[in-house]
Amino acid sequence: MTRFFAYQPMSQGVLLNSTPARDRFGLSKTKGFVMSGAKLLFVLSVLAIPVAAEAKPPLREVKEIDDELYYIAIANEISEFCPSISGRRLKAIGVMWGLKSKANKLGYSDSEIRAYVESDAEKDRMRAKGEAYLAANGVSYGNPGSFCSLGQAEIKRNSAIGVYLRAN
Repeated sequence: MTRFFAYQPMSQGVLLNSTPARDRFGLSKTKGFVMSGAKLLFVLSVLAIPVAAEAKPPLREVKEIDDELYYIAIANEISEFCPSISGRRLKAIGVMWGLKSKANKLGYSDSEIRAYVESDAEKDRMRAKGEAYLAANGVSYGNPGSFCSLGQAEIKRNSAIGVYLRAN
C-alpha cells in the first residue's frame, strides 16, 4: 500500500506548483515580472527628473498669459475714459477663465495665479506698460477724446485690444 504525503521529496515532483515556473532565461516568471516593474519604475523616474528639475518661470514671463491680460487692461482703460466705447466684459471674463485654465495646465496653482493677479508690483508694472502704450499712441488723460480715437482705431483694426471693445 502506498501512502500519500502532502510533502513529497523533490525527486517525485512538486505538488500544487509550489515553486515558480521558469522562463526561457532560467528566471522565475514572478521574479521577471518584479524586475520588469522595477525597470519601468526606474525609467519613469529618470524621465521625470528633467520635468521636476525645470523650474516654472514667473507668470509675468509667460507671454501668452501676460500679454492677454495686458490687452484686456488697455481695453478696460479705453472703455473707462471714452463714453462712446464700451468694453466687452463677458468676452474678457471668458478669456480670463481660459488663461487661468492654461496657467493651471502649465503647472501653476490657484494660489500662484492669485498672487500674480493681486500683486501690487505686477499691477504697477502693468500700469506703467499700459501708460507707455497710451502715450506712444497720443492718448492723454486730460483729453478723453484721445481715448476714443485710439479705441476706434483698435476696433477698426480688430487688434488684440480692439476685440475687447465695442463702439456704442
